[in-house]
Amino acid sequence: MQLSRRWITRPRRSSWLAAALAVALSATATASTGQLLARSGSAAGPASSARSSALGPCMITGTMGVQMSEGVPTQPGYSRSTGTVRALNLMVDFPDAPGEGEALERYREFFPQTQKWFTTSSYGRLDYRAHAPVKDWLRMPRKFSSYGIERGAPFDPGYRALVEDIVRTADPDVDFKAYDLVNILVTPNAGPSALDTVLSVTFAGNHEAPVADGVPISNASFVYSRQDDGSGSYDETGYRVLPHENGHVFGLPDLYTADGGGSVGHWDIMSEDWGANNDLLGWHKWKLGWLDDNQVRCAATSGVSEHLLSPLSSKGDGSKLTFVPLNEQTGYAVEVRTRGGNDEAICKPGVLIYRVDADVDTGQGPVTVADSARDSGGCTRRPNVHAELSDAPYGPGETFVDRDHGVRIAVLGQEEDGRFRVRVRRG
Repeated sequence: MQLSRRWITRPRRSSWLAAALAVALSATATASTGQLLARSGSAAGPASSARSSALGPCMITGTMGVQMSEGVPTQPGYSRSTGTVRALNLMVDFPDAPGEGEALERYREFFPQTQKWFTTSSYGRLDYRAHAPVKDWLRMPRKFSSYGIERGAPFDPGYRALVEDIVRTADPDVDFKAYDLVNILVTPNAGPSALDTVLSVTFAGNHEAPVADGVPISNASFVYSRQDDGSGSYDETGYRVLPHENGHVFGLPDLYTADGGGSVGHWDIMSEDWGANNDLLGWHKWKLGWLDDNQVRCAATSGVSEHLLSPLSSKGDGSKLTFVPLNEQTGYAVEVRTRGGNDEAICKPGVLIYRVDADVDTGQGPVTVADSARDSGGCTRRPNVHAELSDAPYGPGETFVDRDHGVRIAVLGQEEDGRFRVRVRRG
């Protein structure tokens, strides 16, 4: 795989995960993202080809050289994120790391929780269907140590050799062309503990990937040791590394940086995928085709506009996202976050405001949440949730101000039905 194939960083986890509020990371691992080429399509879904002209100014885009952009619509080359998506799951072990217990126990670490997470987050628009046609451990012909896989390992040569061995071993029992994406669920005793190093990675958009049943295996997520954050909630939250990795398959970038999760905190699973359950940002839901264009408001013109926003977790119609473009690459997203759906850890409901920059690459901080209560220490007491940003939402009577761009976003109040009224002033 060439370096232009959308590489992403993945953070290291060490013993700090056992501490309730520690959040420092060091981003050193790499990954890339995309799809099985036989089923190509924009991650933004069918609506991407016919966007409302009123939303044109809010469809920010990145420039050349951005490998994985927050731009809308998502560039071609990723898996579909609406409709029925079939996920092939293979449980893999090695001569020097034999699978412990039954292979289906490994499968059940992620399913049906992953399916339920996607159903809830997408409002039912993503029908994620997990399949495990091989019920036993798929034994590789070589030792795990022989592949040279470590944190940050590129596709060539180690992962290419591993995929080739997986294809040869599984091909008699698997029709690869029947699936949209592949999850390789590696036995947890292969490689280091996730408390020391995260090896989990996604490769996609790789036109040079090995071919099986006539299709390249260009869309594959690899999950290694158990993602146990030390909080005692593994049974409830350990699966969430998989929807994070599959988020890359759908074209979503990493939101943490080399300094950790301080840009977005726990407001998106692409920032922090451990600890208590959390959802995706509204901007990502629009990118994925889970919000219709008529649920997005574009505040692009000078003057004052008011917007009545429904909570992001609520089902049904209604405006759920307002975007304030600053230029062709950046802007502010405004949404309402309350406890519900996949958002179980919210301790301060309100209006979340964040800056989106389509010209900033994955793992370098493409999204920055505005904190309404800076240096407060946050309101959450949930283990391993980024505490400082947990009280970031703005409440009635509070105003976000960007003087450099002449933007003011004021929360006017909350309606009896839970919606928030927001005023945007430009100029």
